Amino acid sequence: MGFVLVCGGLSARGIPVVTWAQQNQGLTFTWGGDGPTGKQQLGYVLQYGTPGHPSDRYRLKIKAQKVAIDGINISYPDYYDGEINEKEITLQEAPKSKILGFGKTVKIPIASAKVDKDSRMIDIVPEVPIPAGKSFEVVLSGVQNPRSGGMYYFNCRISSPGDLPIKKYLGTWTVSIFRS
Repeated sequence: MGFVLVCGGLSARGIPVVTWAQQNQGLTFTWGGDGPTGKQQLGYVLQYGTPGHPSDRYRLKIKAQKVAIDGINISYPDYYDGEINEKEITLQEAPKSKILGFGKTVKIPIASAKVDKDSRMIDIVPEVPIPAGKSFEVVLSGVQNPRSGGMYYFNCRISSPGDLPIKKYLGTWTVSIFRS
């Protein structure tokens, strides 16, 4: 009886409730050479992840790199018919708390963010290069998910300060939108 009162009291005192968010799958099978290998899979969180949702938020995670980053290029497939709002693209430091991604986040100022719908590319340039060793997230807010569910490969390339503007393949977010 005492245990029930303690649990009931804790729930009444306002323990945070975990909101519905979709994270990347724990186990992915890829075949035919189209999908990323295990080391190339990047983590992500979708706020809703349901088809046609009027407004979703994608948090695309990028782990700490050995080089500074002065540009991020994301390509997405031609069958992705969602809408990405370039005015609502931001960068932020990875949350300090590893548990459920909670914690205060620090925005990383960006110089520009462009979405090219014809070539299916997103180009993001931070105001100053992101230092080596810093984990961060690309946050796409105000996204209209595709009309039907499915799996979409969002490929990430980064560029570093220096003489040669070469984009290095970093990995792929295998974004799954629930089927309704």
